[in-house]
Amino acid sequence: MFEPVIAPSGTLLGLLQRGRGDGTLHALTAPRAEALAALNHCVLSDPRNDWQVENRSLYYARLFLELNGDLGDIEAHLFDAEDVLDTDESRTGLALAVLGHLASYGRRDALELLRRYAANGTNWAWALDELALRDDDAGLRALAAPVLARFPDDDDGRAELAAAVRDSFEPRPWRLWADDPRESVGARVRAATERGSFDRWQRQLRSTGPRPGWSVRAVFEWAQQGVERGAALHVPAARCLSAVAGPDDRPEIIEAAKNGTDGARSTALRYLADSQDPDVLDLVEAAVSTGSPIVVDAAVDAFERMRSIAAVDRARGWVHRPDPLGAAAGRMLACHGGTKDSDLVLGALREAVRGEGPDAPTLWTLVDGAGRLGIVCAAPVLRHVYRETASSHLRGRAARALAATDPSFPTGFAVECLWDCEESTRELAARHAETGDARVVEQLRRLAADPAEEAEVQTAVRSRIGPEV
Repeated sequence: MFEPVIAPSGTLLGLLQRGRGDGTLHALTAPRAEALAALNHCVLSDPRNDWQVENRSLYYARLFLELNGDLGDIEAHLFDAEDVLDTDESRTGLALAVLGHLASYGRRDALELLRRYAANGTNWAWALDELALRDDDAGLRALAAPVLARFPDDDDGRAELAAAVRDSFEPRPWRLWADDPRESVGARVRAATERGSFDRWQRQLRSTGPRPGWSVRAVFEWAQQGVERGAALHVPAARCLSAVAGPDDRPEIIEAAKNGTDGARSTALRYLADSQDPDVLDLVEAAVSTGSPIVVDAAVDAFERMRSIAAVDRARGWVHRPDPLGAAAGRMLACHGGTKDSDLVLGALREAVRGEGPDAPTLWTLVDGAGRLGIVCAAPVLRHVYRETASSHLRGRAARALAATDPSFPTGFAVECLWDCEESTRELAARHAETGDARVVEQLRRLAADPAEEAEVQTAVRSRIGPEV
């Protein structure tokens, strides 16, 4: 999947791509054709940096309902010839999720489109999962024949069918089909279910991981084998080390942390950090200076897991370093520092925005820290991150930090957050938005009555709605 191209935050398209509440508010006042064009662009070209965790589908579905949007563009996208050539589920996943929400709101055309795609499309499993939550038994039973026809009745086909049944998110269709009296449906699905369970059991028996009786050296060798085949195993290896290492093994572990292979060094650093070894901070600093990128990442991650007073004190000395350890020190202070560290955290926050922009990964922790420490002077930077980041999760964190640092939040960003794409951000807004704004009262009532809204949001809404509202 290509990196999404995000329009400027001041444009309608940019607002919708980010999932901001202002996107909905602007779309409802813009010319309908312009709003629908921007909306379809977002649904057909997924704008999320991490499509597996960021929410957009309910946000876009609600706007489709508000605009009474036609599904012609989505239909053309789903059944385009590219559907056969590009089998990555991220190409169609957002469109299918939007259709699922529209179906739950009673859009019959969305339900029919999902059924057609489940029968004929490449990403049929996603469509089937959406239907499993919304369709009736008759609709799902009608899909049994076209779905099972995808799997030839030979060894390869039976293996693929077993994997499909085993890996499905929603088991309801398969359970319905397992009860089908037809031999070509019920018997095949039952056999596939049994095979999937047997395959899982076999994989457990074939595990090549650590065994009882392993030595420290064997654990280090296993971690290095992972590095050589591109798998980072130092975290589970460190846990194994905790089980097999004794006091007499400390010199060998210290030596591995200084001069071992990448796998051994990463494992040793993680183990020593988790066990609060008195020498680990010096070893982390040395690893960042002399280690490979793999070792540097492991050393920084091991340091950030520490909770000791010594680690926080060392962070105060490292926070000005222009390297990954300096950035980690800023995050350490954001998480575990005290009010006396506010200036250091604010400096790290400003430097991250200046140097890496509003989507820098380090901002997640620094933004949280600014809110935790109540750094009022951070509000301008937090407002910038809120407006510009393409990550709806980071924007939600910025909103929480603003709620703790910016007195204007209840009458400002909190209002638009009621329409945000992330439920946690809507919940925050429901607790803080100033109800003197008529839009706020109307939206609170709408969220309270919407069956698709998350329970946490509705609980927050009901805590605000009283007789005066």
